[in-house]
Amino acid sequence: MSDLVEDTYAEAFRSLYVEFLITAKNRRWLDTAVQAATGHASSSIMCDCEGGLDRYVGPGGDETFETPDGRPGAICQLHVPRFRKDREPALEKALLSRICQNVLTCATARCFALSYAPNGFRIGRKLAYFGDGFEQVEERYGRSMWVVPTMGGEFCIDRRFPFADGVMGGNLWFMATSEDASLEAAERAVVACENVAGVITPFPGGIAASGSKAGSRYKFLFASTNDPFCPTLKGREGVQSQLPDGVKSAMEIIINGRDLATVSKATQASIKAALDVPGIVRITAGNYGGRLGKSWVWLKPELHPSTT
Repeated sequence: MSDLVEDTYAEAFRSLYVEFLITAKNRRWLDTAVQAATGHASSSIMCDCEGGLDRYVGPGGDETFETPDGRPGAICQLHVPRFRKDREPALEKALLSRICQNVLTCATARCFALSYAPNGFRIGRKLAYFGDGFEQVEERYGRSMWVVPTMGGEFCIDRRFPFADGVMGGNLWFMATSEDASLEAAERAVVACENVAGVITPFPGGIAASGSKAGSRYKFLFASTNDPFCPTLKGREGVQSQLPDGVKSAMEIIINGRDLATVSKATQASIKAALDVPGIVRITAGNYGGRLGKSWVWLKPELHPSTT
């Protein structure tokens, strides 16, 4: 692999995650529901979860995946860190509130689980109370669903949504001679991730322009700007810059997914997509020396076969 890629790893960590499928009449209303349901879900630092679009399915998307109602669909993921003691109730609350407030309310939308599990979150029953006694369980689209009457018609939702262990915190940093170059590299990487089933890039547009470090000089903050990698701070007293010479911008992407293998696959696709962007000086990743997570995503896995 290119010398531009540093032999290091992204320090990812285990998550608890849930997948759900939204369908709608057309792509306009599908996108509206997806954007609303995954909004304010960039970082677990201050969001209730990290969420995003995995992929489009059905008509206009991955047509090998047939949606239950035959309409355009989108698979979304929500993640919370596995180390949270309240991980299950936190994830359930995030899923419930986002479907209730942003999918139920979206014109023509329906919500499906990707599989059945008897111990899944009972989101359908909890949302159905909105029907004020007029809700019913009915056979729809080859499955038993809650049907809630609404002013727009009706809203259909599966009864249970299974959750599972996943991975969050995979990351790549694109260091370049200009903001345009680092942004283009990150944009290409996000597109590459969109072509890998089972991952999301939760930050706005898939890109984190304000990568953070753990801790802060302010006691009330547990994360702050990553000053060793801020180009405008290079040479500033008290800053031990770790940027290579010539770097004027460093954009980051975060990759969450079903498992380590899937996040690693997306990482390699991202690197390949960004390598030939003019102005790229280095492609690297952030880690904390193993203090945060044990799911290491090597940028040069061929050099570390025992860890893959």
